Amino acid sequence: MDYLRTLGSAAVSSLVQKSGLNLPFSLGPKVTSFDNRTIWSLYDGTKRDDGTSVSVFEFDANTPAKKNLLPLAKNGLRKLRTTRHPDVLKFMEVVETDTTIHIMTERVRPLGPAITEWQSKSVQEREAWLVWGLHRISVALAFLNDSASSTHGNVRVDSVFISASGEWKLGGFDVLSNPKDDAAVLYTMGGMLPDASTYSSPEVKKGGYSALKELPTAAADAYGLGLLIHFAFNPNHTLPATAQPPHPPPTAASRGNIPTSIFPAYKKLLNPNPKARLTPAHFLELGMSQTAGEGSGFFATNRLVKVCAGLDNFNLASEAEKASLLKSLKESANSFPTEFASYKVLPALISALEFGGASAAAILPLVLQFGKGVSPEDYPSVILTHLVKLYASPDRGTRMALLDHLPEYADKLDKKTVCDKIWPNLQTGFNDTVAIIREATVKSIILLSDKFNERIMNNDLLRHLAKMQADPEPSIRTNTCILIGRLGPLLGYNTKRKVLVPAFARALKDPFVHARVAGLMAFMATMDCFDIEDIASKVIPSMAFTLIDKEKLVRDQAFKAMELFVKKLEEHAATMPETAPAEDEMPQVQINGSTPNALVNSAAGAAGALAGWAITSLGKKLATGDLQTSMTSAIGPSIDRPTSAPAANAALAGNTLTLSSTSDFSSGPPPLTPTLSSSSGPTRSLTSPSKGKGMQLGATKVLSHASAIPDWAEEAAAEMETSSTNPWGNGDLMDVNADEDDWSAFETAPAASTAADDFGFGNVHADAVVADSWDTIPKPPVAPQPTRPTPAHRPSVPSPLASPRPGSGTRSITPSEKKAEAAYPASSTAGMTKEEKAAEMARRKEERRQRIAALKEQKKHAGEK
Repeated sequence: MDYLRTLGSAAVSSLVQKSGLNLPFSLGPKVTSFDNRTIWSLYDGTKRDDGTSVSVFEFDANTPAKKNLLPLAKNGLRKLRTTRHPDVLKFMEVVETDTTIHIMTERVRPLGPAITEWQSKSVQEREAWLVWGLHRISVALAFLNDSASSTHGNVRVDSVFISASGEWKLGGFDVLSNPKDDAAVLYTMGGMLPDASTYSSPEVKKGGYSALKELPTAAADAYGLGLLIHFAFNPNHTLPATAQPPHPPPTAASRGNIPTSIFPAYKKLLNPNPKARLTPAHFLELGMSQTAGEGSGFFATNRLVKVCAGLDNFNLASEAEKASLLKSLKESANSFPTEFASYKVLPALISALEFGGASAAAILPLVLQFGKGVSPEDYPSVILTHLVKLYASPDRGTRMALLDHLPEYADKLDKKTVCDKIWPNLQTGFNDTVAIIREATVKSIILLSDKFNERIMNNDLLRHLAKMQADPEPSIRTNTCILIGRLGPLLGYNTKRKVLVPAFARALKDPFVHARVAGLMAFMATMDCFDIEDIASKVIPSMAFTLIDKEKLVRDQAFKAMELFVKKLEEHAATMPETAPAEDEMPQVQINGSTPNALVNSAAGAAGALAGWAITSLGKKLATGDLQTSMTSAIGPSIDRPTSAPAANAALAGNTLTLSSTSDFSSGPPPLTPTLSSSSGPTRSLTSPSKGKGMQLGATKVLSHASAIPDWAEEAAAEMETSSTNPWGNGDLMDVNADEDDWSAFETAPAASTAADDFGFGNVHADAVVADSWDTIPKPPVAPQPTRPTPAHRPSVPSPLASPRPGSGTRSITPSEKKAEAAYPASSTAGMTKEEKAAEMARRKEERRQRIAALKEQKKHAGEK
């Protein structure tokens, strides 16, 4: 029937057209070991719709030797189609014509070759496997004889098959008949089977197959079961002597490899008297009984039989029985046949795991242990599909078991499965209320990191890790830092610059000593992730304070880390030029006559070098004509000045120091930049100041009448008269953190541009070590730094003055001033037009005059008292 192997052949096309059916399978290679053993030919096949492996039994009546056997083939098809039992060959599909029959069943292989293969196993393993198989056949025969009231009539090695799970399946239903059935073929055509006389019982050899109609239905099958036991344990022996007339009972010498526990029952199965013969049902009962004396319990003590019985009734068993079965599976897992473990035990365990049959912590390790024998091609469908579903389970025990054993199956997961099915459920573990789940989730990330997509790696994951660095558990914070260090090389370039330094710097401030050590080690492990500029401006400054950590373990690690980074800087510095390209306008500054390239090697030398001024060479840049002129002020109407500042003195001229303002205080107080101003040329600053007015005091030009007494002077005089102590107050010049001071006089600067997303780790600028304001972890004591509110968020605070007076100090506000402030609340001039600003300044001037009058009135009443 080779033409069936090619579906495009003319014969198959004709077959399909005549029958009106499509073949549901594709024929594969023929199983040659089964040739001429029965009326059927066996092929390996593949199911068309889903690619499942199947077996195809073929009968062709066109062959002369099989022309008269068509009734037997049709009987076998009819009985197999209607008989459903776990230990009977599973029928799936059939393609039938007038002269051909193709039966598709589950994938099986003949028992004979399988017995030969098991000869290489140990005696104990082979005996356990054979007894377990005979148990399954006994169950099937008991079902046919008792429940179906039928006689199989063809029990032999060639009628038994091995399924993919290693279980024995009963087939060969060619002469299966019910004595009450008028169409029974056993009693009329039983002798037409191949080798029928060899396997027939004594009563059949004496009176033919028609004699079975008057005997119990189990008589012939019991004799066939006895011969099956003989050939199973002694495959190389001939028929026992009892199979030939005068049918003497078996002797101990003829036992061969048959176990002694089975031999007494074996002899009863071969009893020549059919009415005294042991039936398959009684044989099964004897084997499962442990109280029937000698020759009993051979099935009940078999470990494979016990495992199958336990798995079949697992969901109905008590907790103690489940625990006992799982323990037995764990202890003997390596001794189970491969196919039995992979296709019998494993599916049962997965079913129990998926539907809550027992604790996941107990079953999942067994699932993975038995899964080692599954082929790589089948592993995703047999194991991974079920494990992935379990990630959606809210049970903490299941999640913990999955994460604990993740190393055993992580490498077999594909990227799509991880991103689409595992990650959405896995990330819930970061927010779990149980610390051990959070920690296990953090540890599992490194095993799946190579399968995350860009969004998860550079966005979603980092947001969770930022929260984990603030976890109450020290071990979780430490492991999070270690994880970020290991993930560093996998992050994108921009993400590395935003995240790594703030994350590690936060760990360095952790109160847990090992978290600080982990932060230093993470810096060292990710050294190649930092640009040389970042090392100098961010990394080293972030680590510097750990050099004097309270713990020696941290200090030692800090010095090692610092040495590593400084060495890298030295190597880079060695490749740099000695000096930058000189600019014509750049002055050559000398300190106390030293050369620009001179280096100071001691503290004393540095103190001496700084004893003089570095401005002595600036005068050399002035033109000769300028040196002969008198010094005049460069301040004029063209320069914006605050109204609260004192008027310029005409006697002042030459060089002046002006405040270089910026619009951002977030990185520290504004620097005072020395600026050289000359009446003969444009003003030139050593650093380029900002041209915005965000830091300018006031908003109007300087008063044209320099001799007029400014309002702030009148108020200051009144305060001096009423104050018996320090007229400028007892505090510092001005507390920049005090909300009651004169910050309202500042114009509101333009809002700073929104910073790029830092994923919760903060931003690190070149002039600040770490922007760590969001850090919730307690930090080591750090010297307090004065802070000022940024212009974008500076509150508008009522103030009696438009700007701080030169040299004035902070003073307490009098009750009259409080009333005046309540009556005339100050407002910011930001966003006002010139006319509105003028009106606002006039109102403030009137306020000041009223306050001065109130102070004078207060003094007057005090004098009268």
